[in-house]
Amino acid sequence: MAENAPAPIRMRGAGYYSEHTAGAKRVIDAAIPLVLGAIGRMDLSASAAPFAIADYGAADGGTSIALHHALIAELRSKTGRPITITHTDLPHNDFSSLFRLLHGLLPGRESLGLADLPGVFSFASGTSFHRRIFPDGTVSLGFSATAMHWLSRLPATLAEHVHAVGAEGAALAAFRAQAAADWNTILLARARELAPGGRLVLANFCIDADGHYLGWTGGRNMHATFATHWRGLRAAGAITAEEERRATFPQFYRSPAEFSAPFEDAASEVRRAGLRLEDCFTRVTACPYAEAFRVGQPAAEFARAYVPTLRSWSESMFAGALDPARPETERAAIIDRFYAAYEADVAAAPEGHGMDYVHCFMTIAKDV
Repeated sequence: MAENAPAPIRMRGAGYYSEHTAGAKRVIDAAIPLVLGAIGRMDLSASAAPFAIADYGAADGGTSIALHHALIAELRSKTGRPITITHTDLPHNDFSSLFRLLHGLLPGRESLGLADLPGVFSFASGTSFHRRIFPDGTVSLGFSATAMHWLSRLPATLAEHVHAVGAEGAALAAFRAQAAADWNTILLARARELAPGGRLVLANFCIDADGHYLGWTGGRNMHATFATHWRGLRAAGAITAEEERRATFPQFYRSPAEFSAPFEDAASEVRRAGLRLEDCFTRVTACPYAEAFRVGQPAAEFARAYVPTLRSWSESMFAGALDPARPETERAAIIDRFYAAYEADVAAAPEGHGMDYVHCFMTIAKDV
């Protein structure tokens, strides 16, 4: 593995991700009014071409499927144009589960499919949103939630932590610089793809005005707990010092000011590319698993329900930090041990655990 090269990132497959991320779905459901508001500001009669929707970082599609149904219903009330929806994610994504969801073939989710809706055409792309995905001027509406905190590269590894929220000094500066460069790249790619008058609606993880971020809103710090249990494996001799060091998320939680910065300078590349910011605000979405515990769910049940939502998006990073020379069964056992330790921690002392979602919601318009 090359120095500072992150492991291939993927959400856990076979429908596991959306099944165990109720909070992520709540965030997207909360964005539906913002998406419908963006549609209301668009001139749908300006073109007879298909209304092209892009869902950037869609994972298995389960968390955003209700939004797409609402979006299709709104468009159908205003226009008869054909509608295309392209779900994008990284090449390692479980597109098989996505396709089965879209065709109503996932058990228990048969009614959520889009394949039988007249005039609606579904596609998928295994290309990162850090690159251009669509031809110039062909996307009518872009949407992304809980995805663009992933960086295009890992700028540094952290000796005492697993995430940039625990970084300091030069390491923190490196993460911040990478995040700024990536945000500029993301926006310029979307500016090329968007049709004139098109919109982007984004809900990105952030650090808000209170200093809160995903997994820390005043209680137990999720990322610090990750680090504690990963170091515990090293102390127990289960992983090597190099494996311990390699476990660093290629992520950064930007502030609202960092999200807004490219739009505030009229001479910036982003502004010159025709993008302008219409909406920008933060919102905290409470962890549904912690909420259930607070109203009486037993601690052990809370732990069994809560830890899978952490595992659904973090597992590939920790698994990728392990030496690939280890047998697959051995690596799987180490990862199971890691999450079992986290679950035991939550069950023994549940107060303060939870993964509240902290997002910056934005609507971005492309000049006509």
